[in-house]
Amino acid sequence: MRKLLVLALVGLVAQLIDGSLGMAYGLTSSTLLLVAGVAPAAASASVHLAEIGTTLAAGVAHWRFGNVDWRVVTRIALPGAVGAFAGATVLSSISTEAAGPWMAGILFTLGAYLLIRFARPLRTDRVGGRLRGRFLGPLGLVAGFVDATGGGGWGPVATPALLVSGRMEPRKVIGSVDTAEFVVAGAASIGFLIGLGSEGFLLPTVAALLIGGLIAAPLAAWLVRIVPAQLLGAAVGGVIVLTNARTLIRSAELDGPARPALYALLAAGWLAALVLAVRALRRTRRARAEAAAAPATAAAPAIAVGVPAEASDAASVGEVPAGLAATGTPTPR
Repeated sequence: MRKLLVLALVGLVAQLIDGSLGMAYGLTSSTLLLVAGVAPAAASASVHLAEIGTTLAAGVAHWRFGNVDWRVVTRIALPGAVGAFAGATVLSSISTEAAGPWMAGILFTLGAYLLIRFARPLRTDRVGGRLRGRFLGPLGLVAGFVDATGGGGWGPVATPALLVSGRMEPRKVIGSVDTAEFVVAGAASIGFLIGLGSEGFLLPTVAALLIGGLIAAPLAAWLVRIVPAQLLGAAVGGVIVLTNARTLIRSAELDGPARPALYALLAAGWLAALVLAVRALRRTRRARAEAAAAPATAAAPAIAVGVPAEASDAASVGEVPAGLAATGTPTPR
């Protein structure tokens, strides 16, 4: 019972991160299962079966909060399902651990780019542009394959690529990726069912992860709506960098003081990016407030020298006070 409660808590935290950052549910859950000694295929199968429920809840919540671009969802989900089914079939028979460092290097680069991009004031002139299907299709295919073979990866592959494009708001990127993952998780589960059979799923683990994820899904969808895009982008970049740095450091077999020194350096860089993001956010808000106040200031009528206040007020609405004659001198009362 204690183990199941811990798994439920892990599912809650993982979904909270995934729903607000667009990634890390599969990575967090699969890592715990692998540490517990579960086989990679069984771990990935169980996580994806739980994700059918958590991603459905997350998708509904994101939709209700207006975080979903359905055009992007339809163009990325179907290729993602194909890739996930193929990846599940492959993982059922062979291991793809050798490809981990290469993918980690790509994601690390994307994460570093996001840190740099969101540490500066955001450009809004490109937001709202259309993403082409020839970009979304291959992206979904690759992300789905990586997700099934690695026990997680749909978000870390799809979210950075869409954020780097600069054509969608971060909250809509995250909401669309989370919503599309429902289709991907279902396709991966079917692939694992064919390759491993029903015994490949650890049903108590699936139930615990599912319960925690269902509790966190609505809160995560609300959180992504209120968190500023500037801070959200910097947070996503830091998560990607640190998560994939761990894989790269392990593959390089760095030991001794070098490993904590690298982690400290990366953490310091993330902190610096967050500080710069906060400053950029403040500058942007200040500029917007000044721009909003400028028209009101320009529209305020100036009181002419030597003209009574009532005349100035009436001039603003195009009227002449009754107390003024045509010559502009006061009439006797």
